[in-house]
Amino acid sequence: MIKVQPKSRRPGLLGPTQSADGERLRIAVSEPAEGGRANRAACAALAEALGVPASAVSLAAGAASREKRLQVRGDPVALVALLAAL
Repeated sequence: MIKVQPKSRRPGLLGPTQSADGERLRIAVSEPAEGGRANRAACAALAEALGVPASAVSLAAGAASREKRLQVRGDPVALVALLAAL
């Protein structure tokens, strides 16, 4: 799960943050939460951080929420290692 902060002055991955359900990766994006623009920007930011194509990251749940579940296609072992390094 990730937590998206739309309309941020400093976009990028902000590291882990605590939530009621556990730890989340925070991603700040400069796009507003209108028309799915922040969702697409969050997917693109995560893809860039993991070094995968933008098409490999998609929104799985939470389209209208700040807390989202993104799906990343690729080698699970390599992706887990990359996520742990973030």
